[in-house]
Amino acid sequence: MAEPTIDAGAGPVALRTSPLAHLEARMRAAAVTGERGIRLAEWPFNTMVNLRVAPDSEAADRIEKTLGAPLPRQCGQTAVSGPHTVVWLGPDEWLVVSPAGGTSVAAELREALAGDPGSAVDVSANRTTLELSGPAARQVLEKGCPLDLHPRAFGPGRAVSTTVGPVAVLLWQVDEAPTYRLFPRSSFADYLARWLIDAMSEYRGPALP
Repeated sequence: MAEPTIDAGAGPVALRTSPLAHLEARMRAAAVTGERGIRLAEWPFNTMVNLRVAPDSEAADRIEKTLGAPLPRQCGQTAVSGPHTVVWLGPDEWLVVSPAGGTSVAAELREALAGDPGSAVDVSANRTTLELSGPAARQVLEKGCPLDLHPRAFGPGRAVSTTVGPVAVLLWQVDEAPTYRLFPRSSFADYLARWLIDAMSEYRGPALP
């Protein structure tokens, strides 16, 4: 059998494959429309930077000016500015999420640190992004998430570390549709996507009286 060939001129970006590329068709086929609608899709290759800095330091002030957004100070809080979303992970730790292609984000944040204590590490390859949206999205998540996701307790702009099924994720509610984005480790993304596809399947049928 002939050996596979690789275009010598193709760079690493052209050759990369997202953790869920093999499930794209299955996720698309699992979509449900109507009042019980639900949709699952991968948003691959987002830029993610793990940021550590003392929150009340001059370095944090420079970071905030670079991002154009304040660093959230409480669990569950997020801040959005332009292409960047800043998610609280701990008292001195945040995840900065930007669209695919934002390769200079980590470098810009390291420059803002200016040698002061802290770190800005590109962890984009560590996670992928799943988007679950539609009227039934909350009910699907509630099958395996221990959080109270009712709007009285969890709404747009909230993001916390939790589990969905047995998989640890960072869960962010984007809007009131509702739309959720889930950030699992890339090595667990296949399991989580299949779990969600299975959880979505009942919404193809009529609601029980």
